[in-house]
Amino acid sequence: MVKAVRAQRSGADTDLCAWSGSRSDAAAGGGGGGAIVWMRSRLRGRRPGIARADRDTRTMLHPLFLALHLLCFTQSMTAFQATVNDEGLIVATLDSSDLQENVTAYAVQISGEPRTILIQFVNTSEPLLYNASFHGLCYTVGLLLRRGQAWSRPMKTVAVLTKPLPVRSAQILDYKEAPETGVVFEIDPPTRNVFSRVNISYAEGQERRSMLYKDFYRGKTVFKHWLPGMCYRNITFQLISEATVYQTALVTHSDITHTPLHHRTVPHPPLNISYKIIHLSQRAAPGQLPDMLPHDSGQRSPRQARDVPLMEEREEEETQAEENTSDEVIGVTYAPFNSTKVLTVSAPIDVNNSRTEEAEPSSYWLDPTEPSPADKDEEFVNGVLPEYEDSNEPGSAMALPAEPSVLPTRLPPILLELRWLPPRPPTSYDGFNVYIYRDGNSTETATVDESTHEFFTELTEPGIYRVQVTTLSSSGDCESRESSGDTAFTFYLGPSGELLEDLRERPQAVSVRLLDSSTAAISWAPSSQNHNGSLVSVVSTTCLKPSLSQRMENTYCSEENSTSDIITNLTPGAQYRVVVYHTNGPLISPPSEPVIIDIEPTGVRELTVYPLSPTAVILSWQRPYHVAFRKYVLQTFFFNPVTLASEWTTYYEIAATASVIASVRVTDLLPAWYYNFRVSMVTWGDPPLSCCESSTVSFVTAPEAPHISSVDYSHGILYVRWTYGELFIDLSHSRMLHWQVVAVGKKGPEKTYSVDVTRNVMRASLPLPPGDIYNLTVTACTERSRNTSTPNIIKLEPAPPRSLYAVNATHSSVTLLWTEEGVVDYYQVLCRPSKASKEQLKALEPQTSTSHVVTISGLIPSSSYNCTITSFSYSTPSKPTHISVSTVAKEMNPSVAAISALAVLSILLISLLVLFLLVLRKKHLQMTRECGAETFVNFASFERDGKLPYNCPVQLDDFEAFFKDMSKDSAYKFSLQFEDLKSIGLDLSHDAADLPINRPKNRYTNILPYDFSRVKLISMHNDEGSDYINANYIPGYRHNKEYIATQGPLPETRNDFWKMVLQQKSPIIVMLTQCSERRRVKCDHYWPFNEDPVMYGEVSVELLSESESPEWIIRKFRLGYADESQDVLHLNYTSWPDHGVPTVNAIESILQFVHIVRQQANRTKDPIIVHCSAGVGRTGTFIALDRLMQHIREHEYVDILGMVSEMRSHRLSMVQTEEQYVFIHQCVMLMWQKKKQQSITSDVIYENASKT
Repeated sequence: MVKAVRAQRSGADTDLCAWSGSRSDAAAGGGGGGAIVWMRSRLRGRRPGIARADRDTRTMLHPLFLALHLLCFTQSMTAFQATVNDEGLIVATLDSSDLQENVTAYAVQISGEPRTILIQFVNTSEPLLYNASFHGLCYTVGLLLRRGQAWSRPMKTVAVLTKPLPVRSAQILDYKEAPETGVVFEIDPPTRNVFSRVNISYAEGQERRSMLYKDFYRGKTVFKHWLPGMCYRNITFQLISEATVYQTALVTHSDITHTPLHHRTVPHPPLNISYKIIHLSQRAAPGQLPDMLPHDSGQRSPRQARDVPLMEEREEEETQAEENTSDEVIGVTYAPFNSTKVLTVSAPIDVNNSRTEEAEPSSYWLDPTEPSPADKDEEFVNGVLPEYEDSNEPGSAMALPAEPSVLPTRLPPILLELRWLPPRPPTSYDGFNVYIYRDGNSTETATVDESTHEFFTELTEPGIYRVQVTTLSSSGDCESRESSGDTAFTFYLGPSGELLEDLRERPQAVSVRLLDSSTAAISWAPSSQNHNGSLVSVVSTTCLKPSLSQRMENTYCSEENSTSDIITNLTPGAQYRVVVYHTNGPLISPPSEPVIIDIEPTGVRELTVYPLSPTAVILSWQRPYHVAFRKYVLQTFFFNPVTLASEWTTYYEIAATASVIASVRVTDLLPAWYYNFRVSMVTWGDPPLSCCESSTVSFVTAPEAPHISSVDYSHGILYVRWTYGELFIDLSHSRMLHWQVVAVGKKGPEKTYSVDVTRNVMRASLPLPPGDIYNLTVTACTERSRNTSTPNIIKLEPAPPRSLYAVNATHSSVTLLWTEEGVVDYYQVLCRPSKASKEQLKALEPQTSTSHVVTISGLIPSSSYNCTITSFSYSTPSKPTHISVSTVAKEMNPSVAAISALAVLSILLISLLVLFLLVLRKKHLQMTRECGAETFVNFASFERDGKLPYNCPVQLDDFEAFFKDMSKDSAYKFSLQFEDLKSIGLDLSHDAADLPINRPKNRYTNILPYDFSRVKLISMHNDEGSDYINANYIPGYRHNKEYIATQGPLPETRNDFWKMVLQQKSPIIVMLTQCSERRRVKCDHYWPFNEDPVMYGEVSVELLSESESPEWIIRKFRLGYADESQDVLHLNYTSWPDHGVPTVNAIESILQFVHIVRQQANRTKDPIIVHCSAGVGRTGTFIALDRLMQHIREHEYVDILGMVSEMRSHRLSMVQTEEQYVFIHQCVMLMWQKKKQQSITSDVIYENASKT
């Protein structure tokens, strides 16, 4: 048993191997990757007792230590040994001389792999075995001794080289660039195999050859030095691993286990192939050859033409025979040929069969020769992509102009003679194959031996002939191979025996001239060869663009073959490839060099600009119906205030589509700026063409609304300042004309006051009468549009009366008159005696007058009075104007005066007492009506700063008077109450909403749910924020969680919304907004658009029904999760404006909607989900109305202030605006009126309400 432990000290080894090789393990990419060199030559450690020397000293002594180490190593060779056995295991054995005293254990240290291995001897008399991880790798095996607890450094070291594993499989392929002499060797070595070279052994003829190859990359290499046509047998591959130890080479070979391979290289083709067409005498018998070549006796016996004679080369005799038989041979045609075309060989036919078979009619074969490498894509005249082919024959090239169909007839006697020379040496070959095709069908195949270089055969039928001669190599154990070069030639024999030779000359100097967007003229240079026509092939390359997949383009793909030099029906914007062929009967020449033509597209139509805002427009246009293009390019032209230059810039690009109408939203425009927009159509060409400059439209953007920044009123003049835009832009370059400042008074006689200001000035002054309320706006004006700022409501204080005079003073009265100033509703005049007591001053009541003249009567004679006149406008007083007046003395006797004085004093005391009692009663009644019923349930749950709670209960019988009192002075008391409500909840936390992961889930950053009342989702994951949704529980009339107030779902939160509906088992959803209001998104369309179920996360939602009324829509959904299902009623009120309230005429409509919801809610105890956009304004108002409707059924008082404060203590800003707060009071008045009208039952408020 072998025990393996990890080396404790890595500095104790000595790596002796220096090697290079290829690794075929996974890290090296598998299969003999690039060469990897591991150099390990470290001598570590020092003798005990020698002090540490400096670096220079160690460098000088290094050779000495190396020599000593080598000596020790040599002396110990006979003792400790390490070898590699036949199974590839490293075997380490100890000799008795290795055993020492005081040694407790022996071990070997094996290095060479990335990690050093230490293996301890269990029994020193038995060898130690180690299965190496790598094959073909050099390992260093060192002997270690342990004394006590520490291991020594290697006492002896031995280097061993493991044996590489054999190649698993191999294959040999043709080298495509030169298959006659080159091959590709590909081997599959095992993984974790290391080798440096490959020994390739093979048999060439009778000789056995070997070669060492090291340039194997990923198991492949190319060898280019074999002989053409040679059979190479028994090809094997053997891996070699090498290493160097102290300048001694270690070499080991793998076994050979794969099957030996055979491979034959391709032979070279025959040289100088030529042919003759010989017209024989009509007197010769069919199938008989004339006596053309003499024998030794001077004559040659006739032979069958189809016997495929093996003839010797006798040029002189041939010439003599031709001369002797001149009376029998009608005509001879000679044509040399040498080409390189590849031909697919068909199965041989019986060459001894003299019967002539009629070939079935087929399409003309139109490929006379192989084009040059640059024109390989022109092999077919009209090589259309398969999806555009319109042919009944697969692979048919083109359709020529229709010709009269002529069935093949028997030709007069015609002989075909072929001659060639042997292939280029050195080529190993055994013969030649001759192939003859007529009209694409094989008619004859023959094989001749290597000494035969000519061939005769008789042609009996007209048609297009294709003849080919190839070199054959077949001897040996390898498969037979033929030459791959094209040695074919083509000619045409007519029915009467006329010969049309193959055309070899390409049309030259082809040019194309566009006549218009759909017509072009083609021209080319004359040909030196005889031909009887030309053919023009036009192919739309727009359809051939790779990876486009644009369906629109397929409509405009066109291919046309024409014998005319005028091309018609071209598509604007398309790219065409034009190729010209010469024709000679059914034969055609090689194609000309292709000419690429690009046609400009036509421009877009009906380019129109639709303004959206001062900084955005929509650009819309229509494309022409017949055009091919790649994309639209939208460009803008404007004066850039940053660069102070005007230039065309590309704004957007749109890929071409099949749609006729296209549009783009253009944003980030400058307000009140002049723009030119141009839409160009860009083609697929290289370089692309674009059109057109005429597709341009100009537009001036609307100005941005100015912002009124400050308003100041002084001495009858209103001073206004405003700002324009976020960034300062020099308006001298804009199309702004001027500013118009307008103030519209509510009561003034002239009402409207305006002034125009130049565009570079952003301030104005307006003379306005005091005391009125003005709607102030600033409008930016261009020649085409205007934009007005948000109205600024300005309330000017009334001016105090001026030029106050006292006239007509008597002993008991005085007349005051003054000059009116601005807008005044009324005046209050109060005259106080100069020496009156505090009680007297309190008893005085001011006199109200709407005139600027008032007479004060009831004054005391001979008394001084201090009079004040105060102007009032919209219940706002001005600063009082003071004047002192005196009454004249009244003459009377003393007794009468005394009696009168006592009487007056008595009356005055009685009046003061009565007045005091009246004031006390009035205050008591007011307190009863404004704040209270004796029995009041406090809706609010907390107080502020130790003062009275937020509540104000009111008896419903007094509610109308209470409402009128609260509405006085522009609803000033309502404003005070609502201001008090704004402080509720400021100390409540909303930490969950502030988490970074939850912030995107909030529609508005200032509407966040309180932590103590928020709805928490149940999630399978404990991720932070997984339980968050912007929603709070709101207490209701019957229980504390009667409602859930939430925001309108976002696209990111609609899955959470439906999860909340399902988890809370909410049967009703009340939606008080529309998805989009005033061009702003208020809520996501979070339900399905049709009846098809939609998955929202893990919840499926199905629309069951939908009924629509003028002011609301009722939908029914079915929710599904796993095996659970739940029906939900969705009631959507669509006529409620954001941040506002329905009109007064719509109060009854909203109350009817609340009643419908309450009828459905009474059937369940689960919470009702209510949302608008933010989930506070309209949502809070609806919940308040629903609670009050239930409360009024059973009580005679209401506490709206307390109820709203309670809702605000559970969710921020419930009942968001003062207008909504007042609206709730208006609805309560109508509820109370309806209740008083009910005489039968108090449970139903609206008997005629719509029911669902």
